[in-house]
Amino acid sequence: MKLVVKHFKELTTEELFDIYKLRSEVFIIEQNCACPDVDDADKVAYHVYFKDENGILAYLRVLPQGIKFDEASIGRVIAVKRRCGMGSKILSEGIRVAKEKFDADAICIEAQVYVKSLYEKMGFVQISDEFLEDGIPHVKMILKLSK
Repeated sequence: MKLVVKHFKELTTEELFDIYKLRSEVFIIEQNCACPDVDDADKVAYHVYFKDENGILAYLRVLPQGIKFDEASIGRVIAVKRRCGMGSKILSEGIRVAKEKFDADAICIEAQVYVKSLYEKMGFVQISDEFLEDGIPHVKMILKLSK
């Protein structure tokens, strides 16, 4: 298994295709959500993923402060195989990237409610009531980082 961390402008067309294919399979088809997944935030993000000879195993993107929230943020979190630790592994890498690339002192996310416990295990704390995002229940969460 190999870790890949690349800014949008460093991605090859093949890598970008694989990322968008996976994201559309999960966020549009699997979750039955007819909302756009690709957005301008992709262009300023670091794209972080684990891959092997069969393709991407887990993925997320890390955004700098001021794009989605005042804090750095992590989003589009996917673990192809669920409940085997890949979500925690990719999230740990995303946190590391936010610290390294954006000198983040906090990370804000909008977590789908059904995976809130994954983020809580990583130290995120809920800071909003439940709300619908694209028809899916979410909560806003924050992780305060020590420097």
